[in-house]
Amino acid sequence: MRTGRSALTAALTGAFALVAFTAPPAQAADTGVKVTNMVVNKGKPIVVGISEEKYPSVSFRMTWPAGHSSRDITAFPYLYHDTTAAKGLDKGGIYTGSVTYYDATPRAADVDGDLYIDPRWTLDSNNDATTWKIAVWVRLWATGTKLKAEENLTGFGTVQVKRAARATVNASPEPVAKNKTLTVTGKLTRADWAKHAYTGYGSKLAKLQFRKAGTSTYTTVKTVRANSTGALKTTVKATTDGYWRWTFGETSTTGGATAAGDYVDVK
Repeated sequence: MRTGRSALTAALTGAFALVAFTAPPAQAADTGVKVTNMVVNKGKPIVVGISEEKYPSVSFRMTWPAGHSSRDITAFPYLYHDTTAAKGLDKGGIYTGSVTYYDATPRAADVDGDLYIDPRWTLDSNNDATTWKIAVWVRLWATGTKLKAEENLTGFGTVQVKRAARATVNASPEPVAKNKTLTVTGKLTRADWAKHAYTGYGSKLAKLQFRKAGTSTYTTVKTVRANSTGALKTTVKATTDGYWRWTFGETSTTGGATAAGDYVDVK
C-alpha cells in the first residue's frame, strides 16, 4: 500500500474557493513546478444531478526544482470555462476536494485526489453543461509559511460536464391479452441546475426496447420522439411476456438514461 501526504481534505467551496482561486498577486512568479499525465474522472464526462455531491477523480505527476521537496508544494487542480485560468476565477469553477502526494523520487511525486461538486452551489446555470478546461493552481513555499512563488498552470486538456437525465416507463394494460394493443408511455427529464429540479427533456428521441421473459437481452422495437414536455407515448402488439423500457444515449450536454423494465404478463 502506498503512503502519502494529504494536502487538502476539505472541499473548496463558497467564499473560501473564491478567495483561494482568484488571480495570483503581482509578485507571482514561475514556480518551476511541472505537471504531466493529467487525468480527470478517468477520461470520462462528469454527469451531475441536482443534489448529489460528486467527487470526480484526478491524478497527475508533479516535478519540482532542486532544493525542494513535495512538502514545499501545494498543487490544486481545478476546472474553469468562459474565462481565463489567471483571471476571473471568482466567476465560478470546480475546485479541489482533496489531493494526496506520493513521493516517487526526490524531485517527483504522483498525485491522486478528487474534485468536489455540489450542484446546489457549484453549478448555477444550465450553460455550465459544457466543455471545461483543466488547470492546476501551484504554490511553492520557502521555509515555514513563507510563499516563494505561485502560478496557474494550464493546457491539460478538457472534460465535459453534463446534466444527469432520467427515464420512466409504464406499459398498460397489465395483464394484456395476446396480440392486443399495449400502450407504452414514459417521461424523459434532466437536471435543471437553475431550478434545482428535474424538468422535461422535450423533443428528445428515445428507443422503446423489449426483453422477453427468461432472456437477458433487450431489443429495440421502435424510436419515438418525446413531446415538448418530455412525455413519450406509443402502441405495440403484445405477443409474449416480458419487460418494456425507454432508453436514450448521452449528448454533448446531457447524460444518457434508461428506465427500469416494466414487466407485462401476456395472457
